[in-house]
Amino acid sequence: MNADKATSEQTSAETTNLVMKDAPDKLLDAAEALGGKLDQVKSAIGKVIFGQHEVIEETLITLLSGGHVLLIGVPGLAKTKLVETLGIVVGLEDKRIQCTPDLMPADIVGSEVLEEDEQGRRAFRFLPGPVFSQLLMADEINRASPRTQSALLQAMQEHRVSVGGSYHSLPKPFHVLATQNPLEQEGTYPLPEAQLDRFLLQVTVGYPDLAAERDMLIATTGVTEAKPAKVMSAEELLDAQHVIRQIPVGETVLEAILTLTRSGRPESTDVAQVAEHVAWAPGPRASQALMLASRARAVLHGRLSPSVDDVIALAHPILRHRMALNFAARADGITVDQVIDHMCDPLR
Repeated sequence: MNADKATSEQTSAETTNLVMKDAPDKLLDAAEALGGKLDQVKSAIGKVIFGQHEVIEETLITLLSGGHVLLIGVPGLAKTKLVETLGIVVGLEDKRIQCTPDLMPADIVGSEVLEEDEQGRRAFRFLPGPVFSQLLMADEINRASPRTQSALLQAMQEHRVSVGGSYHSLPKPFHVLATQNPLEQEGTYPLPEAQLDRFLLQVTVGYPDLAAERDMLIATTGVTEAKPAKVMSAEELLDAQHVIRQIPVGETVLEAILTLTRSGRPESTDVAQVAEHVAWAPGPRASQALMLASRARAVLHGRLSPSVDDVIALAHPILRHRMALNFAARADGITVDQVIDHMCDPLR
């Protein structure tokens, strides 16, 4: 028995060593193939969305990391069109909900209806709502009431919803891409901190540059208009997310992530601006987001390992919605982005 056990342990060890020896080569090939596929994805999106290269990149980083994204920008900057285009290019089943004050939770997650069969027996049947999709667009999410906003909390975190005491799993992959208008605040409800924290990135959508706007005018006001083409499938996206999680992260990058996140907490920071101005600080979920997103950004840029520059580049979209300033800072006109800049200085 002991000899058999020793042989078994030796075989197991040899197998483990073989896997560890072959894994780097397989990961290298998978990462290079993924980089090539992502170039095609960006090219396909670029035929429909003009300019906004940083917005497209950060949205793709979110999908590769398996998270959700909050797009904030004034009307007319193609936020909705970006989500629709992503659904086609990445091959995801997409659905859209227009958030309004009278929208109810059942309008998102679904509800149970009482049905009667031919024998007169009655039973409840669950009718799934639009949340049962792979890519859910929540347009103007801050116009929904807090009760309705909370209907997305469980879905975004657990990828399932509970209705009538029963759990219903959501499709895989599942991503929420929400939009928010920063100008019209009448009749809106600010998103609670718990929900903001569930968005991997908060992406600010700005105006396109002159060249991009010129190209857009020419391409979109003629007789025909370019249509997005499918480049990936849902299964390929899931495989890509698996590859991203295997990308190695160096000790220097890991320390940079921890330093950056912990420097945003007033009780443990060495950054004077944080201790003076920050009321609410990023938690461990911010560190997890930086760890995943930096890997995705590296692959998106054709690299096989993230650098500290990736961490710095992602600091603003990952931290800006996970921090809040105190009243004195807001009164002095200080912004969260300015504080994040100070937090990044030691890493440069």
